[in-house]
Amino acid sequence: MDRLVTLATCNLNQWAMDFEGNYNRICQSIVKAKCANARYRLGPELEICGYGCADHFYESDTFYHSWQVLAKLLKFPQARDMLCDVGMKLILIRPKKAMADDGVYREGRWFTAWNKE
Repeated sequence: MDRLVTLATCNLNQWAMDFEGNYNRICQSIVKAKCANARYRLGPELEICGYGCADHFYESDTFYHSWQVLAKLLKFPQARDMLCDVGMKLILIRPKKAMADDGVYREGRWFTAWNKE
């Protein structure tokens, strides 16, 4: 039996610590994915808080506001009947094993790589 599944991937222009703006861009991408009849929408890592939060990753309000945005996304009506994979530092799924620690990237400063198999 053949089945066709539409997967929507997105690369959003997210800003560090712009929780409301990031939420709006995530919602727009969900609507576009829904219009394309996608059943699964995959977003980039850290799309809720933004990638370049630097030392803000140490602050508890970064986590708090990330959870607030996730709660709003769970109530977003257009996200019903679709699996939405949103990037957030606190959510499970799959631990990152390799950190970007070259050039301008310093992930090892704020995160620890998963070293178990």
